[in-house]
Amino acid sequence: MSSLGVIDYGAGNLRSVLNTFSAAGYEGKLIRFVEDLEGITHLVLPGVGSFGDCANKLRAQGLEGPVKEWIANNRPFLGICVGYQILFEKGEEDPGVPGLGIFKGKVVRFPESDLKVPHMGWNPITEVDSDSLMWQGMGETPYFYFVHSYYPIPLDESLISATCEYGEKFAAAIQKGNLMATQFHPEKSQKLGVHLLKNFMKIAE
Repeated sequence: MSSLGVIDYGAGNLRSVLNTFSAAGYEGKLIRFVEDLEGITHLVLPGVGSFGDCANKLRAQGLEGPVKEWIANNRPFLGICVGYQILFEKGEEDPGVPGLGIFKGKVVRFPESDLKVPHMGWNPITEVDSDSLMWQGMGETPYFYFVHSYYPIPLDESLISATCEYGEKFAAAIQKGNLMATQFHPEKSQKLGVHLLKNFMKIAE
């Protein structure tokens, strides 16, 4: 039976994430310490705030190693927004703070242009692999809600599960094995967000 854990590192819209999972039919437990992971089958790292704050707080709570081990063991994991970004090696937002380094690549800021930064609002994504469990039942052009000024550039482009256009094309989501991560916010994306969380919880059922 699936058991959901949502990492609480002192930031992030945790109540919104938990409420959206509840709408998907799953009640979650907040994870603050290593021992809280006992019995958890599906782990979520939400993200609001800065790259550096998220990485530093995970380390301060002793969760960096357990998160890395969780992902290395191919256990179901979902990273959202900054929780997606810190999976990479480094970010322009806080260049002195290393990310988790799960994947090679960096997190960059949108270049100066006529477009507003942060990128905020509803945008369509383009699925790279429409057969992926991540996108099952989404339709041809799903829209999700974004709020961000930075985005990852994965060195391994095969990780990219979906792209989005905002002045330029960027990696809106990645997937590898039982890991999913999104730059958009499923918890702010209404019905399709709920559906994506259901798809995530179907991993390894």
